Amino acid sequence: MDRKGANFTLSSKRYYSFNTSIMKKNMGSLDKTLRILAAIAIAILYYAGMLSGAAALILGAFAIVFVITSFLSFCPLYLPLGINTCKKKS
Repeated sequence: MDRKGANFTLSSKRYYSFNTSIMKKNMGSLDKTLRILAAIAIAILYYAGMLSGAAALILGAFAIVFVITSFLSFCPLYLPLGINTCKKKS
């Protein structure tokens, strides 16, 4: 650990800080829009009675995750995969 904050080392010997690297935006506007639309579609299917049981619970959980990640502009799954759908600043 470092005195400045919560830093840790991964096997690749890169340093990550919880404040800067972990929650860095990695979702572009198209990605966020598609996630919100998917969450809305899941909600509509549920309230129309087309989803029930385990499928409704699983898809409902995905819808909640989609909404949260869209508002944060950060997908934790993208971090280890190295995916970034944000537009590059020129």
